[in-house]
Amino acid sequence: MSLYEKIPQPMLSESTRIDLRARESYHVLKIISEFVESGEELQAIQPAVSIFGSARTQPDDPMYQKCEHIARLLSDGGFSVLSGGGPGMMEAANKGAYYGKSPSVGLNIVLPHEQKPNDYQDLSVKFHHFFPRKVMFVKHAIAFVGMPGGIGTLDELFESLTLVQTGKIKRIPIILCGRYFWSGLLEWMQNVWVAEKVISPSDMYLVQIVDDPEEIVRIIFQHYETSGMNQNELTYQQQLSL
Repeated sequence: MSLYEKIPQPMLSESTRIDLRARESYHVLKIISEFVESGEELQAIQPAVSIFGSARTQPDDPMYQKCEHIARLLSDGGFSVLSGGGPGMMEAANKGAYYGKSPSVGLNIVLPHEQKPNDYQDLSVKFHHFFPRKVMFVKHAIAFVGMPGGIGTLDELFESLTLVQTGKIKRIPIILCGRYFWSGLLEWMQNVWVAEKVISPSDMYLVQIVDDPEEIVRIIFQHYETSGMNQNELTYQQQLSL
């Protein structure tokens, strides 16, 4: 008996099963097309830094203003800035870069709520699927800056940490801004994850908390200048394996 025969099959007609397979194939092709189209558009914006953060942060929040300042410093220093393209911290990142010297890039996702493209994008790339969008955040960035945020921000943070930890991408700075916000998380990782030996003590060095915008930019510049971030065969192969 084959594996297919062992798995209970839903009571669907043959025509319905054919229709479902066709729809699934079309869905996969749509995802592939998002990879191809966004990859072509983003080739010209390197080097770039990805900035993550909450869509709900208001412009009068001091962390919004700090995020805008960080993005402006990066943009004036020659780095394109990638954000999610929406409101809140994403808007702050795009706004800072938009008024700087380098491109402000929004990787916009179509959502039923919250995600409305902000007005500060030199390049706006629209996605319907999270998967290719997340890959583009990583593939084109030489550093990550995490501002205070919610579930989506944590998703981006741990995606980045996983890729660095497993060697899928080169070691790059993963910087969290907002000690008041992030210190509890890192303490929990140290006191629970390390203590339970589900991560190595050295994994804690993959991420750091830095509150000063100038220091954040200095760390990124130092990494870029000393790590040989120009594309080489190893980096290219790593990107293909994301």
